[in-house]
Amino acid sequence: MKKLLALGFSTAIALALATGVQAQDKKQLAFVVNAASDFWKLAEAGVKKAQGELPNYELQFKYPAQGTAALQNALMDDLVAAGTDAIMISSVDPKTSVDAFNRIAAQVPLFTTDSDAPDSNRISYLGSSNTDAGVQAGEIAIGALPNGGKCMGFVGFLGADNAKERIAGFKQAIEGKGIELVDTRGDDVDFARARSNVDDVLAANPEINCMVGFYSYNPPKIYEALQAAGKLGAITVIAFDEDPITLGAVKDGSFAGTVVQQPFEWGYQGMKLMAAYMEGDKSGVPENKLIIVPTKIINKGNVDQFEADLKAAIGK
Repeated sequence: MKKLLALGFSTAIALALATGVQAQDKKQLAFVVNAASDFWKLAEAGVKKAQGELPNYELQFKYPAQGTAALQNALMDDLVAAGTDAIMISSVDPKTSVDAFNRIAAQVPLFTTDSDAPDSNRISYLGSSNTDAGVQAGEIAIGALPNGGKCMGFVGFLGADNAKERIAGFKQAIEGKGIELVDTRGDDVDFARARSNVDDVLAANPEINCMVGFYSYNPPKIYEALQAAGKLGAITVIAFDEDPITLGAVKDGSFAGTVVQQPFEWGYQGMKLMAAYMEGDKSGVPENKLIIVPTKIINKGNVDQFEADLKAAIGK
């Protein structure tokens, strides 16, 4: 009996060691976002789907402790030190992060998503054309403001490429249409500040009859502020992304429309791209190093179908 127990114990240890070795043999791929936001749940669902198709890889989805370039870069350093083999990241501040990104890129393959860092040694960008998305937002404004208007923009990181490109695209679309983007207020992904920015504009800028929420959480904060002020429907709102409050506002006509991205595809395609690259297949990286996932305008006419497709994608 003792011999049998000893044999069983030895077998259990051997199995455990074999499992540990097998886990260590798996290459680790990480998707690093710019800040904690519900927006990223879709990308996380995409990474989860990719995990089911990449059994030889361990996929990680990481949030920085706060939405700052310093903490984001420190998180990448920690990932590399822990043995992560490739990283995809949405850059908080591309201009100040070039050196940090190049340091990481010298150690592991580095890709970008959502907010690019084109001056760094990243291998490629996979995500939206933020300029095109800004143009689409401008098209919503043109349709909703035939007599022109004065708009105020709200965004998280004013210095991030995704913000600057969306703003530039919006301005490009509205040029000569009697619509002006007076200013854009940043909040550094501080939700309380995002709300107070809208409250401040309502109090100090009565001429503003249009608001643009350039990040996913900005439109819901605009909604809250307008609802509290009794101005829902009185001020035209153009949104980005697919927060449930945003989609509800589009459905009931409180918002003119929203421009949606495909973060699920960023997570799914991004992990597949990195895995292929790790295996020596670089055919997925185009010559210009840009892999564009199209954006789409959602309005009252197609919001129900979009919501149904969204729930199917995340398994709800």
